[in-house]
Amino acid sequence: MHEMGIAMQIVEIATASIPADMQCARVQRVNLKVGKLSAIVADSLRFCFDLVVKETPLEGAELVIEELPVVVRCKACENQWTVTEPVFVCPVCKSGDIDILSGLELDITSIEIEDED
Repeated sequence: MHEMGIAMQIVEIATASIPADMQCARVQRVNLKVGKLSAIVADSLRFCFDLVVKETPLEGAELVIEELPVVVRCKACENQWTVTEPVFVCPVCKSGDIDILSGLELDITSIEIEDED
């Protein structure tokens, strides 16, 4: 379950992202983009996140995960498509020589901090 380590890293990054003049602020939401080839189970990551945020500025924060599809491009004919099955062969020219354009991501896209007012 590598999601626990990832959840701990998310908390560390989000905590470090709180501006120095807002050290008492609480994080409300962390937005992630996760590619389908990243081998991350979204429900497991949410479970681990809820465990590791206790007694941190992220306690009670929501983890929003946007799953990104696997998009590839054929190096032979430049055809680009979204992979929906575990087959990485160009449907146009049948080449297996491809570039993965998306699907491997694990990015924190934004961190929302509560307004202190």
